[in-house]
Amino acid sequence: MNPEEHAAYAPATPAPLVDGSRRLAVASLLALIVLCLAWELFLAPLRPGGSWLALKALPLCVPLAGFLKNRMYTYRWVSLLVWLYFTEGVVRAWSDRPPGQWLALLEVVLCLVLFTACTAHIRLRLRGAPTPAPAAPH
Repeated sequence: MNPEEHAAYAPATPAPLVDGSRRLAVASLLALIVLCLAWELFLAPLRPGGSWLALKALPLCVPLAGFLKNRMYTYRWVSLLVWLYFTEGVVRAWSDRPPGQWLALLEVVLCLVLFTACTAHIRLRLRGAPTPAPAAPH
């Protein structure tokens, strides 16, 4: 199959969609980091004056480099990691009192946005990836 025929079978993914999903993933990850820090340090900490629970933001800082370098593997494992934060948000939305309850709901929303952006980015990039040519018969 020549390149022209191959291009006819491979659906092209518009670069703005891939770029948009990447930007949304980075923005929601940064927002989640800021929320975790602000929540546990001064907005509604478990203890007055701040809480060591603010360290929960550290694992979220690890994928930033992979997102900025556009590494597919990072998007894949972040789409799994985010469910830990989603679970914490659901539990604390159910058990905390306001304002912690509202912050937990915001965490849930940000986790859903991050997961959606990561999975969309993965799908769009895979859709636009060239498929390997069929092997020649022996």
